[in-house]
Amino acid sequence: MYGDAAVLAALLLIYSAVAGWVGRSWVSGPILFMLAGLIFGPAGLGMLRMAVTAQELRTVAELALAMVLFTDAARADLGTVRRVWTIPGRLLLVGLPLSILLGFLLARLIFPGLGIFEVALLAALLAPTDAALGAPVVTHPAVPADTREALNLESGLNDGICVPVVVILLTLAVGTETGHMTAAQILSVVAEEIGIGAVSGLGLTAAAIWLLRRSARLGLTSPHWLHIPVVALAALCFATAQGLGGSGFIACFVGGLLFGALQGGRAPDLLSGAASTGEVLALLTWAAFGGPVLERLLPRMTWLDGLYAVLSLTVIRMLPVYLSLMGTRLSAGTKLFIGWFGPRGLATIVFAVIVVNAGLPGGRAIATVAGCTILLSVVAHGVTANPLVSLLAPRRGALPRLGAGPSLGRRRRSRGRA
Repeated sequence: MYGDAAVLAALLLIYSAVAGWVGRSWVSGPILFMLAGLIFGPAGLGMLRMAVTAQELRTVAELALAMVLFTDAARADLGTVRRVWTIPGRLLLVGLPLSILLGFLLARLIFPGLGIFEVALLAALLAPTDAALGAPVVTHPAVPADTREALNLESGLNDGICVPVVVILLTLAVGTETGHMTAAQILSVVAEEIGIGAVSGLGLTAAAIWLLRRSARLGLTSPHWLHIPVVALAALCFATAQGLGGSGFIACFVGGLLFGALQGGRAPDLLSGAASTGEVLALLTWAAFGGPVLERLLPRMTWLDGLYAVLSLTVIRMLPVYLSLMGTRLSAGTKLFIGWFGPRGLATIVFAVIVVNAGLPGGRAIATVAGCTILLSVVAHGVTANPLVSLLAPRRGALPRLGAGPSLGRRRRSRGRA
């Protein structure tokens, strides 16, 4: 345990010293930590054993995602969000279902050995996007604000929207009583997950802001604790919503939106603790993914897994996005840009662990395909983020140099924004 802790601490220390360079380079934090997991992990030098269980990996990934979602939402430009809400609305209400449907149809052709609900599960757990894997796209001022906020809002909400879909498909796949549910009952479950998540996030955040303001007026706060409340609040929103049967991801995102709206100019100062916590937890997740997880998955990967991974990141994502944005004023290039930057990350890891723990006959095959897709996404989206952003520079002026924040966290460093 102490050996693992020493290696991980050394990696974090070294990374923090070069994070600014990483943010401007062709590599990213997830790439580096995944590579470190491979090199120092069981498949490499054996210095980093990280004997984590699937449930432990899920917990760390969920907490990382909760922090990232809350801080990203709190740092969103609500003025821009109000102006461009139709774009993420189309992506979520049209593009997301089309992506799941297309993923289902292609998976049926490529993996005939999987059951119909297992194929649907694969398509659903690969649908959520993780803007953190292409962070410059949602942080760099060279990217139009409309595009940045649309991608951020889409990635913040599709995690929570996919939770009830995955749960229902998983229940159908294992053959429990939910298999006899009507369409109305299934829609009720979806609405309950989203509704409980939204109410929990809004209610807890409003109460927390009232408490913090009241405490500040009475002089009860301490400067040393200013960064802790948001860490606790994000965790509280997630855990409460999950415990009540709702979506913790939705709770964190809508809670973050409310926090940013009510706190205004003070939000960046208060969010730094949660942002840093989310970044560290996410990097540790990628180290675990590159170490013990890939050690188990790589020997099982086949060319069919690779084929579906490529299709998932291209045709299955980009075609529905393009179709959903038809009729808007966006150029064809912008539609393709938005379609390409749909990385698969922490949410897919969480969903894959849930599927494996359910004991489905095809669970390990689904996890292998998901792992292959995540691996390809981490590399492809991390490597292409800065180069593709730089292509926008001639049309939007010279690129300013980014700050020292890691390329990981769906952040707004340029606005004081993970």
